[in-house]
Amino acid sequence: MLDVPAPKSRSPMNCNVCADHKKPVLVVLHQEHSSAGRIGRLLQQRGHQLDIRLPRFGDPLPPTLKYHAGAIIFGGPMSANDSDDYILREIDWIETPLREAKPFLGVCLGAQMLARRLGARVYRHPRERVERGYYRVEATDAGQLLCDGLFPGHVYHWHCEGFDLPRGADLLAQGETFPNQAFRYARGAFGLQFHPEVTFAMMCRWSVKASEQLDAPGAHPAALHRADWFRFDAAVEAWLDVFLDVWLAGAVQTQFSGAARAQNALAVELVA
Repeated sequence: MLDVPAPKSRSPMNCNVCADHKKPVLVVLHQEHSSAGRIGRLLQQRGHQLDIRLPRFGDPLPPTLKYHAGAIIFGGPMSANDSDDYILREIDWIETPLREAKPFLGVCLGAQMLARRLGARVYRHPRERVERGYYRVEATDAGQLLCDGLFPGHVYHWHCEGFDLPRGADLLAQGETFPNQAFRYARGAFGLQFHPEVTFAMMCRWSVKASEQLDAPGAHPAALHRADWFRFDAAVEAWLDVFLDVWLAGAVQTQFSGAARAQNALAVELVA
């Protein structure tokens, strides 16, 4: 189970959530020692149990989310393009929250799985560049509207693949190396290429245990990961606290400005 204790009480939430607010949240992880990190802690503070599943090691995924408040698929070192049975099962299973209009969140690999389920391409950078560390992102009009203009300017990454924006999705944030950084599909399905769940301890563990991956083109040195945490993490946490309430409530606008939709089209063309 998750190594994050559930606090006994929490201050009032930033917005009202739906009637599902005391149901558990399904959490899909991909490694034995993975954690839902800060997202897990914030969900527990809101009174949610975490129903943790590891399909890679044989755990089944539920046929319905009737008994869950929502579902999150987190990241991992594998690719959404892999042919492993559990990868294919997870991608197919994403149809369940989409069909039932339940809150769904994909983080890094999970976002790439959502993109693939929606028919979009997941790809490596044409110059083999990666994002490992904090990188600047720019929220679209839609992204700013989502959480009262709190979208952080720098977020933590650890990935070597990106995704095209699925048809019909709203782009929420864009970056330089990988243009599509966050998107919303339909009412409550979100994909984040970055890792808002990462705690300082998680970041230190990743940058030490996988230090050889920081030699890849575009990766930041471990010391910069730690320094940037103190510069940028407070804004990430403030945004995440509001975002989770919006996500759980499903209270997302269904129409965005024409300018935001124009940005969606332009962002797909940014990768050379």
